[in-house]
Amino acid sequence: MSKTTKAFGHPIHQMLIVFPLGLLATSVIFDILYFSRNEVNFGIASYYMLAAGIIGALLAAIFGFLDWLHVPANTRANSVANWHGIGNVVVTLLFLISWYLRRDVLIPSSSTFALAVIGVLLALVTGWLGGELVDRLGIGVDEGANPNAPSSLRTEHTQSEAWRHSH
Repeated sequence: MSKTTKAFGHPIHQMLIVFPLGLLATSVIFDILYFSRNEVNFGIASYYMLAAGIIGALLAAIFGFLDWLHVPANTRANSVANWHGIGNVVVTLLFLISWYLRRDVLIPSSSTFALAVIGVLLALVTGWLGGELVDRLGIGVDEGANPNAPSSLRTEHTQSEAWRHSH
């Protein structure tokens, strides 16, 4: 099923999620470095990574929501998509709260760090759910996907036409 918002033939949501996931997970690593080395610059870097990761998460969520609108109702995919979306809202809120509570000092406290760690752990679950949607349930996968499909940048044949011609 390929009802997704695309750029250059690929789902935008799937392209964008790497940024908030990387930034938010790395913010936790920088928090660990702050606590282990007592180096303020790691805490400050983490604060700004949180801000960038939250902005990235909100941008990815817009395209995730647009994709969700096309997931067939009353299907397992719809149920998984609902949990994926709700879980990612919670992940974003956890990081947002952690970031907000740091606003005056920029460096993490044990409670803001705990919120971020819980956010990363929950992101592992929601990431798995996103993988389930694509890899197992075929959401966002081009209908003509196959090992010999032409580049998504080619316009003379659709993916499904290429599949028919190769068999």
